[in-house]
Amino acid sequence: MTTTRLTVAQALVRFLAAQYTERDGVRQRLISATWGIFGHGNVAGLGQALIEYGADMPFHQGRNEQSMVHAAVGYARQSGRLSTHAVTTSIGPGATNLVTGAALATVNHLPVLLLPGDIFATRVADPVLQQLEVPYAGDVSVNDSLRPVSKYFDRITRPEALIPAALQAMRVLTDPVETGAVTLAMPQDVQAEAYDWPDEFFAERTWVVRRPGADPTELAEAVRVIRSAKRPLIVAGGGVHHSRAEEALAEFAGTTGIPVASTQAGKGSLRHDHPQDVGGVGHTGTATADELARTADLVIGVGTRYTDFTTASNTLFQGEGVRFLNLNIAPYDGHKLAGIPLIADASSGLSELTAALRMHKHRVADAYVTEYTEDKERWEQRVDACYEAEEPDVRPTQPQVLGALDALADESDVIINAAGSLPGDLHKLWRARSRDQYHLEYGYSCMGYEIPAAIGVKMAAPERNVWALVGDGTYLMMPTEIVTAVQEGIAIKILLVQNHGYASIGGLSESVGGERFGTAYRFTAQDGTFTGAPLPVDLAANVASLGMRVLRAKTVRELREALAEARAADTPTCVYVETETADTVSGPPPAQAWWDVPVAETATRPSAVKARELYERHVSTRRRHL
Repeated sequence: MTTTRLTVAQALVRFLAAQYTERDGVRQRLISATWGIFGHGNVAGLGQALIEYGADMPFHQGRNEQSMVHAAVGYARQSGRLSTHAVTTSIGPGATNLVTGAALATVNHLPVLLLPGDIFATRVADPVLQQLEVPYAGDVSVNDSLRPVSKYFDRITRPEALIPAALQAMRVLTDPVETGAVTLAMPQDVQAEAYDWPDEFFAERTWVVRRPGADPTELAEAVRVIRSAKRPLIVAGGGVHHSRAEEALAEFAGTTGIPVASTQAGKGSLRHDHPQDVGGVGHTGTATADELARTADLVIGVGTRYTDFTTASNTLFQGEGVRFLNLNIAPYDGHKLAGIPLIADASSGLSELTAALRMHKHRVADAYVTEYTEDKERWEQRVDACYEAEEPDVRPTQPQVLGALDALADESDVIINAAGSLPGDLHKLWRARSRDQYHLEYGYSCMGYEIPAAIGVKMAAPERNVWALVGDGTYLMMPTEIVTAVQEGIAIKILLVQNHGYASIGGLSESVGGERFGTAYRFTAQDGTFTGAPLPVDLAANVASLGMRVLRAKTVRELREALAEARAADTPTCVYVETETADTVSGPPPAQAWWDVPVAETATRPSAVKARELYERHVSTRRRHL
């Protein structure tokens, strides 16, 4: 056996550069780049290794560890989970800053490799700078906070331990069921230690991302229940996109006539103008989709986790005797809501269902198709009304901001959002034109995701127009990667909407008796509440100070012009627009289904008492599907 003497960090970088994925005959790098912020915990190990092998492993300089993970996740999602980035940090706060990003990746089943530095494995220097001492356990460091949010975690305390750990890490990253954040904690002394590595460790490896088909018995049962249903409804989740099953879904829906509603993660599974697309479902869904959900006798979940927003906290699916058929690659999700499981890859499973139902010439009744088609047309008229701006020289509402972008966008545009009032408006109103245009991170709904994720998406698809849609609350959480976009010439577009507060939570607070307390960006009044004048914060000036070009728009007309100019730009560009303040409504149709946020059971303030009465009426409609 021939060997090569390298440090642990050098060996890891060489190993990562030789890993590939393959699906449907397409092969690509698994770890295509590494993000990093260097400190004493990784500068001499991984930092040196990334210089040593810079030709094999591109490096990107980040400004915040959490945002580096978001950028890697955005890249992974745009790449269909077949390629991702690694992220390296020092020990201490650099490592703990990874936790939020890791949770987001794992919740959304998106691969990212985390390489935080760690304390000395040999304990020769103890405690080191930034070490959190744990008196009852000498082998615990802050990196252990990443265990519950990682799909795989290992600490490399000896050089030879890297070999099995690295292989397991790649296995999890490429597993369509298990994938998420993978953490290899790297003690700083071990990173720099030399070892004689077998050359086979650095050979190219191709990890095949499988597409398992359905079990014949489960498939037969699925066909039987679909054929017996009168009012079936498909709920398309993020698994449709992860599998690249959009064409298979379109064929299945077109063949059977079954309408398709989508979760936040699944929106865009069908184009908005596909005859069977009925829009978003759940608390932020369309009236069309939610009414179909209330009366469905069979719900066919495809790649969905059935979160509370989708099920309206288990109050949405009210049809008598309603059953669930769950096509999912993960058995855990396939059995939810006491559903009939069809455990398979979304694309493979849909193709098998289509073939079987075509043999039976199965299609839903024409009257059902006519019903949801007419309802969809009525909803589209409501969308048009929200988007329309009769007075182009006035300040726009938030839906009119989306309408201006909607009028400009084509299939090449990617719209990224994660938190605030925008996800609800987008789920109801946005007309998705391609399978990956609608990029909503709503599994973790992490404020601050949008800008770094836009960078990752643009890296994965440099030919696309990539928009980060952010409100002022989200922007203030994490604007730092604007500097990265400017530094590397990554021509993302930011649409920054200023509404002076947490608009989404303000509305929720009002609905649950919280009276919008602590949700507006205003000066403090004498009674301690935030009810004074709006803060004189100039976010556009802040964007410009970070090096990005800014276009200010005060009216609908100016907004349209600014968006067109930004879209044509080949440099990072921000469009800044001010809408109504956080204590007024944003203007879209109200929620078409409930969401359970518990209200105080006892209170003296009238708003809370009234909210509790309404809450109890909604709770009484909750169902347990058994």
